[in-house]
Amino acid sequence: MADPKTADKDLDYLDPEVLGGIRRIDVRARLVVEGYITGMHKSPFNGVAIEFASHREYVPGDEIKHIDWKLWSRTDRLYIKEYEEETNLRCTIILDGSKSMAYGEKKDGGMSKYDYAATAAASLAHLLSRQQDTVGLVTFTDKITANIPPASNTAHLKKIVHQMSVLQPAEATDFDGVFPDLAAQIPRRGLIVIFSDLFADLGHLKSALQQFRLRKHDVVLFHVMHDDEINFPFAENTKFVGLEVDEELQTDPRALRESYLKVVGEFQDEVSKECSRQGIDYLLINTTDRLDAVLNKYLAFRNSTKGQRRL
Repeated sequence: MADPKTADKDLDYLDPEVLGGIRRIDVRARLVVEGYITGMHKSPFNGVAIEFASHREYVPGDEIKHIDWKLWSRTDRLYIKEYEEETNLRCTIILDGSKSMAYGEKKDGGMSKYDYAATAAASLAHLLSRQQDTVGLVTFTDKITANIPPASNTAHLKKIVHQMSVLQPAEATDFDGVFPDLAAQIPRRGLIVIFSDLFADLGHLKSALQQFRLRKHDVVLFHVMHDDEINFPFAENTKFVGLEVDEELQTDPRALRESYLKVVGEFQDEVSKECSRQGIDYLLINTTDRLDAVLNKYLAFRNSTKGQRRL
């Protein structure tokens, strides 16, 4: 049996507070995926690991990369991990790199919205690669800043993670200006996974998302928000500085809290309802949430659409 202490340590890497001290996104992503898979063997999600089927004994000629070394350490025998035969998925990850995503980068040793979203996106890219699926990356602000078409190999995955690592959040968000052009650049029907804080006009956001559904893509939208934005915990007189607009506001936040939370809640509800109308999977995620929330959502989506296409 696996050592429970080791398993618990692996699961720590699903916690953003632990990951916040690790600066390299590729290291974070590998730890998240390994920790997630470890957790699946001791959780109700055991049957959700769609790529893994069973073990069989190693025979000469088998690829060494498929050996389960953890099982070897416990049994002193070599076993091969077998995988289900599946049609390869073609996925494009779209990552918001606008200035508002930088919020939280120096707060309490945690991660900014961009750090969290990039770590989640890189973790998903690693998981897709393990499943022999193809994955690409688009980063955007008020324009497309990088576009790496889907592929499936180790060098390609490194290129994707490197692009996330070097990106510095800047400029404003413009869904309405970016998504129509982007949708036209993705010629083959596939899965679109979007990570963004959705700092956008609701009407523009609705029409932008529709561009992908009109082309029959499956879409998963991860709405990334910092805990401050969700719970508005400020109590002392505070100066609020706009990250995507040149505005400042010095005020007592206690006087704003009720109306702020009402407006934010209404926006989240509208986005959720619009996604439901369009057949888009929507998940609000807090940067304090463990990263398995993202991976669980992806796997639940993949299971729900396995063997079928949603129109």
